[in-house]
Amino acid sequence: MKHISCLLLSLLLGLLVSADPKYKELLNLQPLNPASLLASFNFKSNASLQSYEQQHFKYIPRSLGQILQHAKTRELHLRFSTGRWDDESWGARPWGGTKEGGTGVELWAWVEGDSDADSFARWVTLNNALSGLFCASLNFIDSTRSTRPRMTFEPASSVFNASSENLYLLHGSLPREVVCTENLTPFLKLLPCKGKAGIASLLDGHKLFDASWQSMAIDVRSVCPENGSECSIEMEQTVDMVLDVDRSKRPRDNPIPRPIPSEHLQCDQSKPYAGDEACYPSDANLGQSWTLAEIFGRPIQGSCLAEDSYGQLRDSVCINVPHEREVNLYGDAVETKNEAGTSRCFAIPASNPFELVLSHIGPQTFNKVSQPPLYASRSFTGHGQERGGVQTLLTNPSTSSSIQFVYFETLPWFMKPYLHTLTARLTTASTTSPDIIEETFYRPALDRRRGTQLELLISVPADSAVILTYDFDKAILRYTEYPPDANRGFDVAPAVIRLLPSSGNSSSNSQAPLYIRTSSLLLPLPTPDFSMPYNVIILTSTVMALAFGMIFNLLVRRFVGADEVEGWNLAALKAKARGRVAVLVDRVSGKGQKLEKTVQ
Repeated sequence: MKHISCLLLSLLLGLLVSADPKYKELLNLQPLNPASLLASFNFKSNASLQSYEQQHFKYIPRSLGQILQHAKTRELHLRFSTGRWDDESWGARPWGGTKEGGTGVELWAWVEGDSDADSFARWVTLNNALSGLFCASLNFIDSTRSTRPRMTFEPASSVFNASSENLYLLHGSLPREVVCTENLTPFLKLLPCKGKAGIASLLDGHKLFDASWQSMAIDVRSVCPENGSECSIEMEQTVDMVLDVDRSKRPRDNPIPRPIPSEHLQCDQSKPYAGDEACYPSDANLGQSWTLAEIFGRPIQGSCLAEDSYGQLRDSVCINVPHEREVNLYGDAVETKNEAGTSRCFAIPASNPFELVLSHIGPQTFNKVSQPPLYASRSFTGHGQERGGVQTLLTNPSTSSSIQFVYFETLPWFMKPYLHTLTARLTTASTTSPDIIEETFYRPALDRRRGTQLELLISVPADSAVILTYDFDKAILRYTEYPPDANRGFDVAPAVIRLLPSSGNSSSNSQAPLYIRTSSLLLPLPTPDFSMPYNVIILTSTVMALAFGMIFNLLVRRFVGADEVEGWNLAALKAKARGRVAVLVDRVSGKGQKLEKTVQ
């Protein structure tokens, strides 16, 4: 019986850890130059559309599924991002920018509704529910922070299209939101293994939020295969981070950087030296060795549902380095190298921890990063507290083909742009070029009701740069509308750029869209002196107290002579006062005589 019970227990555990084809996870490691590492965590969960509508939840979490069903949301895209992506050093964005959001929190969704008002009411319900689920301030996405893009976003679901009459696209962002561990914990709770096993065991808040750039994404969409099989609901969770290898390898109990000992210095051999004692330190971070435990603080704790429907292990970890660079493994894993010689993947069993060690060879052992199709930077111009301007520099690095894209901006209502000042010109020309902006969609702001929405269809010629500028006025807010740190400024959401496939653009080879987001802006507004209300209150209270006290005394008190008061003996009072004064004089004179005797 004992052997039978052990066998049944092992079979039960095997059923629990054996994977389902409806869940997949993959960690992609990409060393970047210099001394950076891009780690992309991807988790995919699927459920049949029928079971989802009947609320039979397995890999799609019930907490999120019921929110989407209650708010009639057909497609959801939620982003939590911090930091800035360095295009010049890191190249093109991961996933083509589709999993990236602007600084802070960004959300857009397709919501069912009979009218605009009905869809907006469900949009508010969705924001409030997601705010409680992810411990974020999504409930602050009100009408002033919500827009309805026309050209920027396309639905990823194959069940419906953007022209459906009862579907409305709404977009909102909170650039001021600070992403922290409170957002990571509910993110991990949506996974089947809750971050206790698989690649999610590497996600630690200390490492994630110490990254130079990080983004967490959640996408829920419906998928219908072309072969006519049953439709399904797909939830994809993605975590992308760019880690500084040298900073991540420092121990947590001793994080202060210290000089490298002389015997461990790596000298740049390309420099001429006057003697053997001289050493010009090279960039030791380039191509240095590291392990998963050094970077993330722990190895991978086995796998989470790593087998497919045929019992074969699926790849869980991939690293993009040339085959000539040595990669050592600790733990049972199946290695697979791609034919191009640029990457290798590993299938991890569910039982043992997995450790990966990347050896040090040199900076030449990096795969060349791909060039981004467009460079974009945005900044404020002008000075003063009354008006200003926005300047966006859009550079096409391709020397052979032009590029076409949609430029989307959401501005707060207190930032009032003038559309007639919108100009676009090439950096090599001094006059505006009317053919650069092909189409414009502009929805003006309404004070305290909605913000400004600006969408432009722009075409940039090959090997050229375009400067996009416009002027705006700054509104004066009410006293109660200023935040506690009003002198810091007001955050303006990043611009969203969607690259369109064209004959001369490399993105035309694939159907996946490419997105780029600029950095957020900090807008200074006319700020009153918040100490003045306190001073006014104190001064007014003092004046009122003095005036009230004087008037009250005049109205209530009765002034009479001392001899007119009944029961008072004025002579006795004077005699008593003289006696008290005499006693005090005698005491003072006696103390003086004693002091003179003591001195003598």
